Amino acid sequence: MSDIMVNLKSFQSDHAVEESEQPLLCLRSRCKGMMVNACAHAVFFCKLLHTLRQKESGKVSLIASKESMGEGLKVGIVGGGHIGKQLARALLELSGILAQNIHISTRRPETLSEFQQLGVECFYDNGQLVAWADIVFLCCLPSHLQHICSGIRAALREPCIVYSLVTAVPLPRLKQLLSYSAILRPQYQCTSRNVENVWGTNGTIIAALQDPIVIQATCPCSPKERIAVTGKWLEAVFYAALNSCMWRHLPHQRALKLLNDVCFPEHCPICAEQKTACPRFVCGNFVNQTFVSSLTQEE
Repeated sequence: MSDIMVNLKSFQSDHAVEESEQPLLCLRSRCKGMMVNACAHAVFFCKLLHTLRQKESGKVSLIASKESMGEGLKVGIVGGGHIGKQLARALLELSGILAQNIHISTRRPETLSEFQQLGVECFYDNGQLVAWADIVFLCCLPSHLQHICSGIRAALREPCIVYSLVTAVPLPRLKQLLSYSAILRPQYQCTSRNVENVWGTNGTIIAALQDPIVIQATCPCSPKERIAVTGKWLEAVFYAALNSCMWRHLPHQRALKLLNDVCFPEHCPICAEQKTACPRFVCGNFVNQTFVSSLTQEE
């Protein structure tokens, strides 16, 4: 049966608002765009670390066994609210990390049966989560952050990386609360008012992240990016990846080669099409067994 309302715009959700309510629709779209970008960049970082782990152990192949994938990156999520759930779904669907390697700590683990049925371990012990994980995502409310940081500070240790999705809390404050420096915090800003044409207001985050147009729009290096993340964040991501390898006692030249092999493969189709040589990472500042960035993240 055909949809008799398909050409009646006034019956469609995006048009069934008064003109005075259009700014609210734009805000909804921006909110979704922020979430799509946050999940896309978190998945990118996890896939980068996960692939480096596999390549380091010589287990990267087109068809990876479940056993080899199970030895990979361990991801912890603090917070089982809206952001934590969306991130968990994105990681399960798109990162290649097994459910058994994803743990969630939340005050109400009984509300996460959706993830428990898939094999994700859900409990309430932030310290235990941090002591286990290689990367910890902070997905809590800003008002809860100080209490959470005081509870996990003692459990933090290298090579654990903290990735904050908490709004309104800048990086210097996070470092102060945690007494820890291996922290990533993306900072976003809208670069275009016409964001609703890309993100829309309907559909799931997972569906959006499987759309080539959306994927292009989330790329930090893309000129079509509608919600920008600072370039310093991308640099910080690569430094964090290098130091993650170093903290596992990998020689720094080997760590650098691994990152080059993962990011710039020998037969890169983009460089081949443009008939240019692939860029390469080179060793800049290396102090006390740690790669040191010449820049800091946006604060």
